[in-house]
Amino acid sequence: MIGKIKKFVMEVASELKKVSWTTRSELIEATWVVLISAAILGIYIGTIDLALSKFLSLLIR
Repeated sequence: MIGKIKKFVMEVASELKKVSWTTRSELIEATWVVLISAAILGIYIGTIDLALSKFLSLLIR
């Protein structure tokens, strides 16, 4: 059992050495893209929600 765990950990360490990690600047740039996209999408969905709720309230009256 211990041998299998040790083998697994060694294989994981070996695979992690092959990974192409992003640079700090690439990570920061990608984070900004995600934050800005989320803000734009939130504003869009909020605007559509507000417009539809106003429209439905006019229909109900």
